[in-house]
Amino acid sequence: MLRRGRRVRRTRKGIEVSVPEEERALIGGLSEQLRELLLDDEDPNLRRLYPNAHEDERSEAEYQSLVRGSLVEGRLSALDTLDETLHAKTLTEEQLGCWMGAINDMRLVLGTRLDVSEDDVDIDPDDPEAPARVVYHYLGWLLEEIVTTLAAGLPEPTQD
Repeated sequence: MLRRGRRVRRTRKGIEVSVPEEERALIGGLSEQLRELLLDDEDPNLRRLYPNAHEDERSEAEYQSLVRGSLVEGRLSALDTLDETLHAKTLTEEQLGCWMGAINDMRLVLGTRLDVSEDDVDIDPDDPEAPARVVYHYLGWLLEEIVTTLAAGLPEPTQD
C-alpha cells in the first residue's frame, strides 16, 4: 500500500518533492505507458485528452487536424520533463507544472479506461481492477498536492 503524507511542498530552497522511490517507479512506468499511447494516437482511452470542440463532425475534424499535433507535442514535452526530473529532490515551478500536466493526463487516461465517475469513491478489494483504481486515486491525491503547492506562495520569513 502506498504511504500517505506530504509529498510536495514549497520551501525557501524551492519546491521539495518527497516522493518515495516505489511511487517514483510507478510514476515513471505510467509515463512510459502514456508516451506509447500518445505516439499510437488511436487508443480510445485518449478521448478525454482531446474533448470535442465542435458538434459538427466536419468542423471537429478540421479543428483536430489543426491542434492535435501541438497538443501531443506539449504532452510529450511535459512527459520529457517529468522523466528528466523524476528522481530530483527539488523542482522549479515550471518543472512542477510539467509534472502536474503529465500526472493529470495519466489520471484522465486511466479514469477513461476504468470508466470512473464522481460516485466511484469506494474501492471493492475483490474487483479485478482494484489496483488500477488505487493508482487512479493516488494520482488524484498527488495532483491535488501539486496544485495546492503551485497555488501557495513562498513561506513567510521567520524572525531569528
